Amino acid sequence: MTSQTTVKTLLILGASGDLTGRLLLPGLARLVATGRAAGLLLVGAGSDPWSPEQWQERVHTAFDAAAETATDAGRDALAAMAKSTQYHQADVTADGPLAELLAGLEGPIAVYFALPPQVSQKACEILRPEQVPAGTRLVMEKPFGAGEESARELNRTLLSLVPEDHIHRVDHFLGKATVLNILGLRFANNFLEPVWSRDHIAKVEIIFDEDLALEGRARYYDGAGALRDMIQSHLLQIMALLAIEPPATIGERDLRDAVAAVLRASSIKPPYTDSTRRARYLAGRLGGKEVPDYAGEEGVDPDRNTETLAEVHVHIDNWRWKDVPFILRSGKALGTKRKEAVVTFRPVPHLPAGFTGRDTPNTLRIGFGPDTLELDVDVNGPGDIFSLDRAALVAELNASELLPYGEVLEGVLTGDPLLSVRGDTAEECWRIVEPVLAAWAAGKVPLEEYRAGSGGPAPKQA
Repeated sequence: MTSQTTVKTLLILGASGDLTGRLLLPGLARLVATGRAAGLLLVGAGSDPWSPEQWQERVHTAFDAAAETATDAGRDALAAMAKSTQYHQADVTADGPLAELLAGLEGPIAVYFALPPQVSQKACEILRPEQVPAGTRLVMEKPFGAGEESARELNRTLLSLVPEDHIHRVDHFLGKATVLNILGLRFANNFLEPVWSRDHIAKVEIIFDEDLALEGRARYYDGAGALRDMIQSHLLQIMALLAIEPPATIGERDLRDAVAAVLRASSIKPPYTDSTRRARYLAGRLGGKEVPDYAGEEGVDPDRNTETLAEVHVHIDNWRWKDVPFILRSGKALGTKRKEAVVTFRPVPHLPAGFTGRDTPNTLRIGFGPDTLELDVDVNGPGDIFSLDRAALVAELNASELLPYGEVLEGVLTGDPLLSVRGDTAEECWRIVEPVLAAWAAGKVPLEEYRAGSGGPAPKQA
């Protein structure tokens, strides 16, 4: 049973960092402006010696966009939070400061670790169970651990402090609207579910191509790469939602049990030269400006051979999906921004003689941000009714009024872990990718190259 305790204090560790200013505070602002965080005290903590005025200035700046479109009540709520907020300088990896901070705040408290993963892990290891007030929620950013064993160790640490339903492993990529749109599409349409299997689907592609280069994130990204950063977390979760068996309810237990079952059946099969690909961008032109080689970007160690594009073919060994490749790809500095899942159906077994023109398999495209749906079908073309032509049926799906981090924070504040990754699932995601990471580290799969602003290497054939 999930606790429904209302959080009284949101404590952000790493409050002076980029994640807080760029994503967390704007997400919180939209939540506050719509009246969904009444009475919440915002507290920031960081290693920087900021004055109260510096912290309030950061909060005001981050709240500006939400205030512009808010109602009078929303603006009043934003102003009240900005006025009451506090900042504390603290080294959370030292024994004492975090426990002392928690003891002085009104509970229940949600502690958001907006910190590098290794710092978050050290902070949790130092805490003792008796130092964590009852009802405390711990919110962890990805990557969750550095591998299957370290994820398991971190799970043990967190579970010694709070119960599982008070741990939120954040995957902001999984906005509630996106999740529910996928589930609604699959399970509310009787024509679709009967063909949603290996009998009718040839392959599923899940693509997250960015038209941005490194953008000053070398400190984190060069130690992670595309496989860890995007596929190990975000894209495997999307894959699981597309592949799950119909759950009895969309409650967090039924849904997350179904996701876990899919991931337990998933693997990337060797040889990894066939089932995976990695590449790194070279200098090129992107968005009207020149981009240097990734290896020449500030803060990058070229000897790490960090990939900026990763592609893997995942196989789900169960009755529904046996031998259907799920192709997951994510890359940076590509010429076209592309965030979508593409389901390619098998061709018709027999096309009656006499038709001419195009005869191509149907595809279903599910776009993420903006959320869209496109079904490509073959129809009789104009002029010659014997000639087949391609037509697209397009619909816009409903989006949330909240920003992705606002949806994450709403789940934390209301005690709803639906958008959080469960502990066993986090370990399974590492199990799936670890053999590939090992093969890449050993140089068993070549590091290819592509120009910034290009389409990247040609996709592997299924």
